[in-house]
Order: sequence, then C-alpha cells, then structure tokens
Amino acid sequence: MTEKEQPFELRTVALAAFGPTLLFATGEGAILPMIPLVAADQGAGLGALGLIAAMIMVGELIGDLPSGALVHRLGERTAMILASLLSIAGLLGCYFSTNPWLLGAGVFLVGLSTAVFALARHAFITTSVPVRFRARALSVLGGLFRAGYFIGPFVSSLVLVISPEKRSVFLIHVGFAVATLVLLLFTGNLSGADGPGRREAHHGLLPTMTRHRGVLLRMGSCAALLGGLRASRNVVLPLVAVAAELPPSTTALIIGVAGGVDFALSYSSGQIMDRWGRLWAAVPSMTGLAIGHMLLFAVTDVPTFAAVAVLLALANGTSSGILMTLGADLAPHPGPAPFLGAWRFTGDFGQAVGPLVISGLTALAGVEIAGVGMGIVGFLGAGLLLRYTPRYVPRQPALGLTGDR
Repeated sequence: MTEKEQPFELRTVALAAFGPTLLFATGEGAILPMIPLVAADQGAGLGALGLIAAMIMVGELIGDLPSGALVHRLGERTAMILASLLSIAGLLGCYFSTNPWLLGAGVFLVGLSTAVFALARHAFITTSVPVRFRARALSVLGGLFRAGYFIGPFVSSLVLVISPEKRSVFLIHVGFAVATLVLLLFTGNLSGADGPGRREAHHGLLPTMTRHRGVLLRMGSCAALLGGLRASRNVVLPLVAVAAELPPSTTALIIGVAGGVDFALSYSSGQIMDRWGRLWAAVPSMTGLAIGHMLLFAVTDVPTFAAVAVLLALANGTSSGILMTLGADLAPHPGPAPFLGAWRFTGDFGQAVGPLVISGLTALAGVEIAGVGMGIVGFLGAGLLLRYTPRYVPRQPALGLTGDR
C-alpha cells in the first residue's frame, strides 16, 4: 500500500507523544509564574528576578542545538525519558535551593530538558505520522502544550491554598515529570525510526547547518519573526492594559478568554494546513498578528482591549503548530532530528528577542509605538513567507528533501 492509501488515526501516537506532552507542559506551566516570586523570597533584586525567570528560555536556546544530535543518536523515546530525568534533577535543585543563583541554575536545567523533550516529540511526529496528517498532528501537539500552560497555573494555585510555601510548586512539576516518565517507560517505540538506517544518515550538527544554510537563513528568518510576534503579544497586552488603566481583574479575565480562543483553534489550524497548504495558515496568522499589534494604540477602554486581545488570539490560533509543521516539511528524511534542532533554535531565538524588543521600544517611545514597530515586523514576515514558502515547501510536501537548500 502507498502512504496515501494506508489508514492512520491520530490516536495511534496519543500515548507516545500527546500524553507526555500534556503532562510535561502542565508541570512547566505550574512553575513559570512562581519562579520570580521564589527568587524574591530568596533575596533576589528586581534586575535579578527577570534574569532568573529568563533562564528557562536561555536553557531552551542553548539546548536546541545539541538536542538534535542527542535525539538522533538515542531515539525519540529515550531522549524524552532522559529529558524527564534531567527536569526532575533541575526541579529538585530549585526546591532545595538556598539562594537565587542556585535557583537560576535549576531553572536553567529545566530549560535544557524542555529543549530536548520538545525536539524529541517534534521528531517523533515527523517520522511517525504520514505527511497528509502531519499538520493536524503537530497542531494538536502545539495545542496540548498551550493547554498545559493554561492548566498549570490553576494547579499551582490550588496547591498553594493547601501549602503556603511557594517552593512546593516545583514538586508539582516533579510529579508531572514522574508521570511523564512512567508513561514513556510503558510506551513502546511506535515510529520505527530508530534503526541503523537513520543513524547512518547523521552528518553532525555543524555539517547539517552548513548543508541547509539556505533554508535556515530564509525560512528560519520567517520562523524567528513569527516566534517574536507570538511572544511579544504576551508581553504587550498587559503593558497596554496598564497604560490604559484597566482593572487588573478584567484584564486577567480578557486575557484568559483570549487564551481559550487561541487553544480552541488548534485543530482547525492543522486542517487548514493539510487541506489548503501551509501558506493559508502562516500568512493570515502573521498578518493578523501585525494588524493586532498596530491597533494597540487604539486601546483606551475594556471593549477595545477585548477586541484587540481576541484578534491576536485568533491570529495566533490559526497558526498553531505552523513552525513545527514547516520544520518537519523542510527536514531531511531519514534522520530529521539534527535539522529540527537548528530549526527550533531560530523560532526560540525569535521568542526570546521579541519581548526584549517590545520592552525596549516601550521604554524609549511608549507602548503604542512599540506595537506599530512590531506590526511592521509582522508585515515583513508575511512578505518573506509569501516569497519563500512556495519555493521550499510545496502545497503537498514530499518526504526525503535533502541537499543545499
């Protein structure tokens, strides 16, 4: 039977990829809001708070590049198991830390583990799901990650009602990481991609980046811009609400509703990409994010804030899984993991830089000008996607894309 004729259901990868993803993301979502608070309790100053909170992103960025080679050598399932163990070690370090720098070191290890785990699950879906279902599978994967980040803070809030000790939230993630580990240990390797054939295709990290320098420069720039716009919206919405003097409770409610809208569109994004092509999700999303950022100057009351927040959520939701899908389409087969490590670095780099750009522009010229600046960046990204996506990713992507791209 050809791939097109072979039956496939997403539930066949649920235990191996979807279940561990939801567990791991929920645990991480539980600790993220509490990291600055724990650091403050340990005597960190205002400047150090931001640095310690950012260590998880720093860990992800540094971990992206070597994680490709690690996943390639060990296989996806084994890499996720090791990432869970590393995460547990980092979380226990956070729990038992006695000063902000030990806390930051533990958070950094959690970031490293997140990079390996994310790359492994990405590679698993890339090698185990037929191309015609790829975008839907990766959109569900991205949606579950968002769901975990949405659920996690509520879990930590419930635990803190029982135990006032803020450090106890790290034990929540330990529990979720252990559950992830148990699920992985009792899940067989379904991808069939860990054999000698895949290992023989490995060319090493630097050769991989050199070989694919063209696509990493062009499409990678698109990924970085989209990642930057996505991350900046999470920073700019609270800033706009503060500038407009909106009630904090109303702001939180609207952002929560927008997060629900974002999550609800996860599977629809995959359907759009699988049926009509990647451009139909990527370009409208980038354009919508650009327009939403530019409209921030009009926010003066609750209704306009709600409208802009929902617009940004709609734009972001329609591209759920797009970066993972493009990475999977562009990656060489067999052995996609080294390329995916470099690819994920570009998106994560954009996510790290985006909030910094927003913060800098806001400090220099105000949040409205910052929004306009990011909007211009978004239109630039949409133009680059229109130019390069048809060249590198045809409407029906094929397996085995190799060579200097």
